[in-house]
Amino acid sequence: MKELSIVLIGDFDPSVPAHQGIPLSLDIAAEDLKLKVTATWLGTNQVKDTELSQFDGIWCVPKTPYADPDGALMAIRYARENLLPFLGTCGGFQHVVVEYARNVIGWSDAAHGESEPDASRQVISPLSCALVETTEQINLFEHSQLASIYGTPSIHEGYRCRYGLNTAFREALLQGPLVASADDDTTEIRAVELTIHPFFIATLFQPERAALSDKRSPLIAAFVNACAQNQGL
Repeated sequence: MKELSIVLIGDFDPSVPAHQGIPLSLDIAAEDLKLKVTATWLGTNQVKDTELSQFDGIWCVPKTPYADPDGALMAIRYARENLLPFLGTCGGFQHVVVEYARNVIGWSDAAHGESEPDASRQVISPLSCALVETTEQINLFEHSQLASIYGTPSIHEGYRCRYGLNTAFREALLQGPLVASADDDTTEIRAVELTIHPFFIATLFQPERAALSDKRSPLIAAFVNACAQNQGL
């Protein structure tokens, strides 16, 4: 059976529902795609000592603040610059925005409001309404990769999140190649994607939660498939 190796960047906590759902969601996708997927948890404080090129894909997972935010940013940058399939969910979404702001836009002071509450340029700030243990409708933008994956203009997904993209920086950050690919009825951004990358998608929602109800996630299946294509399987 064809085998893939995916690294999960985050600080594992068995009590976190998203962390419970991640291996289940990968197992479901692997079975459907007739692949064998090995998932390796890598703490954010271990990234700097790990050769990321050994993996077929990177998933930056929920639960912040990370033990070492710079480790997460390093992994995200590696995936972005080396065209390695990347998925970021919740905290992963937040750190994608920070990494892009710092290393592409050039804002060295770009900050995450949770870990740097006194920073002047918080590209990630508290949501106008926290999304904690809730399921909400999400509007997928026409012609986005995300909409193509789901094949529908709207979806319902679960959240456990208090921070998101600061709307004050939305226009400057999302002019491309990083673009918004989903919002909700508040018009706040709920997903972004990198148009010059084969697969680089980050969502504030947590598609891995679907597996806790024995449901399939089109996004996670697409991520696993992108990892297989990257390996030439």
